[in-house]
Amino acid sequence: MRHCYVLRVFTRGDEGGNHLGVILDLTGLDGDLMQSIAAHLGFSETVFVDASDDPPLCRIFTPTAELPFAGHPLVGAAWLLHHLSPFSPTHLLCQVGAIAVDSDAVKTRITAPGDQSSTQLSVRDLDGLAIDRVVSAYSVAMPLPYTVVEVGSADEVARYVPDEPRLAAHPHGDMLTIWARDETSIRLRFFAPGHGILEDPATGSAAVALAAALRRLGQPRGSFMIHQGDEVGMPSAIMLEWQGNFTSVSGEVRHDETRELEI
Repeated sequence: MRHCYVLRVFTRGDEGGNHLGVILDLTGLDGDLMQSIAAHLGFSETVFVDASDDPPLCRIFTPTAELPFAGHPLVGAAWLLHHLSPFSPTHLLCQVGAIAVDSDAVKTRITAPGDQSSTQLSVRDLDGLAIDRVVSAYSVAMPLPYTVVEVGSADEVARYVPDEPRLAAHPHGDMLTIWARDETSIRLRFFAPGHGILEDPATGSAAVALAAALRRLGQPRGSFMIHQGDEVGMPSAIMLEWQGNFTSVSGEVRHDETRELEI
């Protein structure tokens, strides 16, 4: 038996957030077994943390694949280590390198490099995705390619109807972010059908990719509250801040339960 801590990351108070499995006991686990556990749990991501390393090593899995970087698993792992373990790391290590972390009684934050390369996309590049009124579009290396599309209004974000086969077949339909802004906040949705996630309720990596796009749009620094997840019944809130070559995402975390896994 090994424990799996089930968290909700980027909640709005006690509501919503994105479910996450965190496993600290890695005895006897290789990558194939980690992938099998992640598929069995069915969360958008499960993170396996070797806290004996300094900094702790994190391996992140969707139900179908390992990811080099993801925001809500690192925020959740940082919260768990700071609040439910004897460890209080200042960094977590994933495939893209060491990510700075900190956590207090309210929010947990990760700070990642903000030097992601991006390529501007045309409206023609997005043909077949049925996105109305494209304002801007970029492909951002996370290092997996994230498509970040700004539309005209938050209502247009909410009205978008994802078609899983169409998204999965399109070269820009996986890791797809659709967003719009007002003066104080951003409405965002994220789709990753190629990784077994039609729509994600809270996506820290998409927020980091968005900051890269905003830099290209002439905003070298800034901060926004991102609202996500309403369309899937899991209202979520991500605080995004960026300046220079660093991008931070932060939010609240809740511990729902601790499961015992037989594997």
